[in-house]
Amino acid sequence: MKLILSIVLMLAFTTFAKSQTITKEDAEARITNYLSGFEKKDWNLIASQFNNDFNFTSPAGDDHISLATYKERCYPTSKYFEKVEFPKIMVDGNTAFAIYDIYTTDHKVVHNVEYYTFRDGKIESIECFFGAGNKYPGYKQNK
Repeated sequence: MKLILSIVLMLAFTTFAKSQTITKEDAEARITNYLSGFEKKDWNLIASQFNNDFNFTSPAGDDHISLATYKERCYPTSKYFEKVEFPKIMVDGNTAFAIYDIYTTDHKVVHNVEYYTFRDGKIESIECFFGAGNKYPGYKQNK
């Protein structure tokens, strides 16, 4: 009886775990839709990729900031986005890395890497890694 119960519990757990894992295609679509929202200057497209517990971290002083703070601090940089290209997106279960290039309105290229976690089919968190120095669209060095 214990063996049967153990098998049933293992199968239930495996089925639950599989149902919670985002597909590679869905993860890639969430990531590309999220960043294309910056190109299109479309906050609703961006926000629709995130779950309710979304948070964002970056070297620009963003430490697990909320969606509201992300919109206030990060979304205004969309005015500098002309185009985004994705040399590589790597998905592993409910996590992904994306390497992408932002082509800016002032003819610069910003090269970023982001680490994503997904829950319930949407982006739960993003950890952004900039290139050399604080290079992100709209960055102005204090003199």
